[in-house]
Amino acid sequence: MTSPEGLVVAFKPAGVTSHDVVNGVRKLLGTKRVGHAGTLDPMATGVLILGVGRATRLLRYLSGLDKMYEGTGILGVETDTLDAQGEVVRTSPVDVTREQLEEAMRAFVGEIDQVPPAYSAVKVGGQKLYKAARRGETVEAPPRRVTVHRFDLTRFDPPAFEFRVECSSGTYVRSLVADVGTKLGCGAHLTRLTRTRVGPFGIDRAVMLNRVRQPLPIETAVAHLPSFKLEHPDEAKAASNGVCLAPAEIDGPYALFAPDGHLIGIWRDTGGKFCPEMVLAPVG
Repeated sequence: MTSPEGLVVAFKPAGVTSHDVVNGVRKLLGTKRVGHAGTLDPMATGVLILGVGRATRLLRYLSGLDKMYEGTGILGVETDTLDAQGEVVRTSPVDVTREQLEEAMRAFVGEIDQVPPAYSAVKVGGQKLYKAARRGETVEAPPRRVTVHRFDLTRFDPPAFEFRVECSSGTYVRSLVADVGTKLGCGAHLTRLTRTRVGPFGIDRAVMLNRVRQPLPIETAVAHLPSFKLEHPDEAKAASNGVCLAPAEIDGPYALFAPDGHLIGIWRDTGGKFCPEMVLAPVG
């Protein structure tokens, strides 16, 4: 019997971890080979991309895609985790106009250096930050460069504000909210977050865990990449064995297909040849 493989665009509910969703799909599909492309905090909901079977090897080409979120922040209250799951560490009066809030949000659009939150899974010196924070240790990760494409205010009902943000992979939205509060002088924390899109995969395609039946075809995992289809079976056989061929003259990684349409793997032009970045094993 062929093991299940492909892509699952799941809807993660609040109160469960991304790993809980992975375990649920493992049980439903009867396979251990399941992974995800980009963690969502337990409080957050929305799109979680999972790879099943051979598609787990393709997740690295999905984890770096831009993300879109919708959420709610509260001005005037700061927490140690920067979200509603943490302990309140400071409260301040809120005297902010809509124009001031929008101006503060605009300050974080573009390329910015962002320090990962103390309560995050980022590792420093081999240990995860949140574990150090729970022990009362102060460990700070170096800032990382992220890109915020848009950060729009959608509703303002002081002290609450709703927003939509489109950003690069690795951006911490709770940090954005907290930074806006800092810029306004009153502090802020995140109370709701929904990931509405990962690359081309919108929330309209996401299914609840109890409705997962069959993964999407494995080719779905590379649909956002350029592609190249070989014309001769001999070339496909050579490529499947990791042999470099004449260049396809395509920038960046691209999906390589055999004449019969099956996905061989991910290739990249290197000088005068195109060579495998990742070859998928035969279906088994």
